[in-house]
Amino acid sequence: MSISSRFTVGIHILVLIELNKKGISSSEFLAGSVNTNPTLIRKIMGMLKKAGLIEVQPGIAGAKLAKEPFFITLLDVYKAVDVVKEKELFSVHENPHPDCLVGRNIQDSITPVLSAAQLALEKVLGNVTIKDIVKDIVEKEKCKIKIN
Repeated sequence: MSISSRFTVGIHILVLIELNKKGISSSEFLAGSVNTNPTLIRKIMGMLKKAGLIEVQPGIAGAKLAKEPFFITLLDVYKAVDVVKEKELFSVHENPHPDCLVGRNIQDSITPVLSAAQLALEKVLGNVTIKDIVKDIVEKEKCKIKIN
């Protein structure tokens, strides 16, 4: 299992909106970059809007960031697109057999480790902003231009 692609698509949308400030970032335009259906883009944009990360106006094509890109963290995106429920990145199987040595102890043994792993992930995501991703993409393009 992997984390829903809504997370990376949400990042893609926000970065492209920032880089396309002077253009119109419609769902069709964004879908072309993501190489997906505009309906999926609109669904994710709705989640980003609900979280206060983008602004869209009914009947007017395009979106813009609701905050400066250095105020939007990847953790904000992660939470906005409902990748997982709060504190539930890892699911622990329910109802292990209570008469089994492992069954009666597994949940108590692994839950603290899994909670720490989730906190570590969230800490990393909270330290990276959309501005950081924009800057990295721009730098990578500059390197490609110099090589060609």
